Amino acid sequence: MAVPGGEPGTHRRFNPLTGRWVLVSAGRDGRPWQGGREVPAAPPGTAHDPGCHLCPGNARAGGAHNPDYQGPFVFTNDFPALRPVRPDTGVAGTGPSPLLANRLLHAEPETGTCRVICFSPRHDASLGSLPLAGIRAVVDTWAAQDRELGRDWRWVQVFENRGALMGASSPHPHGQVWASSSLPDEPAAEDARQRAYLAEHGAPLLADYADLEAAAGERVVLEGEHWLVVVPFWAVWPFETLLLPRRQVARLADLSEAERNSLADTLRRLLNCYDAVFGCPFPYSMGWHGVPGPWPAPSGDVSGPSGAGAYWQLHAHFYPPLLRSPTVRKFLVGYEMLAGVQRDLTPETAATRLRACLHSPAAPAGQDPAGQTGLARPKADR
Repeated sequence: MAVPGGEPGTHRRFNPLTGRWVLVSAGRDGRPWQGGREVPAAPPGTAHDPGCHLCPGNARAGGAHNPDYQGPFVFTNDFPALRPVRPDTGVAGTGPSPLLANRLLHAEPETGTCRVICFSPRHDASLGSLPLAGIRAVVDTWAAQDRELGRDWRWVQVFENRGALMGASSPHPHGQVWASSSLPDEPAAEDARQRAYLAEHGAPLLADYADLEAAAGERVVLEGEHWLVVVPFWAVWPFETLLLPRRQVARLADLSEAERNSLADTLRRLLNCYDAVFGCPFPYSMGWHGVPGPWPAPSGDVSGPSGAGAYWQLHAHFYPPLLRSPTVRKFLVGYEMLAGVQRDLTPETAATRLRACLHSPAAPAGQDPAGQTGLARPKADR
């Protein structure tokens, strides 16, 4: 899809998933930079760190000891942001009730739970460096957490912060899952927009978007039978990507065996592609957005054209902050905080640079855990 006028000048792009706009000012990434510079991250050099709170057998900050785990390990966060007990009453929450309410001020209790997912026992690993069987085990853990927590909670947020630049408290490969009794702002906006789109057009918003991007090609990073990775037309972060399934599926728990195998390969290729952009461990925040719950047990498939979640398309957002080198990052400050978000690098340029990194030695295309090709080779140069 070409922006009117050929090579785009300054323009705005609309995000149909949230209803917000992003200002695109192509070429500003080349401006002189005299601001602060980040220290490039170096991967841990040891498979087991006796001082790490997440390594097998070690004591955590809260005092508990980790078991000698061999695959993904899940535990309740020792310092959770959400708790299943209402802080005002000391009893389990049964739904929001006002703590304070008038015309301008409103507060209410919020309950939930927070868990940590260690991806691997190896301190020196990353999600993208794991063998495909190891990544598939992480995918299955995500899906199991989604299925379990989605029975009781309105929202289940699976996410990973990679690197100190994105606030990761430990270099040990890990992510988190937070479940809450209310629907947070970002998924609430996506939920409303996807419901309205299906009602108006008779198809899921992100399914139509995936078809559009696959046909256009210019923002596609990876394309296969089961998954599509694009730099979204409305991207805010310089090398932001959106990961989409090719069939309508509402949540992680509903992914098929073939989709899970393919997802493992897609994740490995994408994450190694990121590391190849500037030749360093690429920091990012990523997370999955699936249809809000709760869904009753036994959890049936809510996906598909006739499912209760037919309006929603599962997807993952990847938000890496690096702009033009391992030491120069994108900041959301000034205009972004006071007016609206802005980017310097066009999404089309970012997608071209990411595609160029797919064939780097750091971005292999491997075999899935069953020994079959997990993701089709990119079409043409994709």
